[in-house]
Amino acid sequence: MQYLIVFCVGGLLCAIAQVLIDKFKLTPARILVIYVTAGVFLTLIGVYKPLVEFAGAGATVPLTGFGYTLAKGAAKGVQDHGFWGIFSGGVTGSAAGIAAAVVFGFVMALIFKPKAKK
Repeated sequence: MQYLIVFCVGGLLCAIAQVLIDKFKLTPARILVIYVTAGVFLTLIGVYKPLVEFAGAGATVPLTGFGYTLAKGAAKGVQDHGFWGIFSGGVTGSAAGIAAAVVFGFVMALIFKPKAKK
């Protein structure tokens, strides 16, 4: 049952992004910014954590989950280092995900031949 919940919540977030692309002609870059910012904002007002507890990876894997991770890291950074933790906490909290994206992107670039779009 948990797999179905994860799939539905993640799918709903993706469907909302697709509607934004189709109806409002937003670019993927703008949707990325909107989703990350929404994740931070929803974490700030206390709405996203219950969604993460309910949906697990369905809420943490999409871009809103990255915003959630940044906000959690910034909050922890402030607790540990005061005001300056705002700047370092988000990156520290999401460092594993960022490093994985860089490493896997590099490996895929080695395996496949990247081509410029024509």
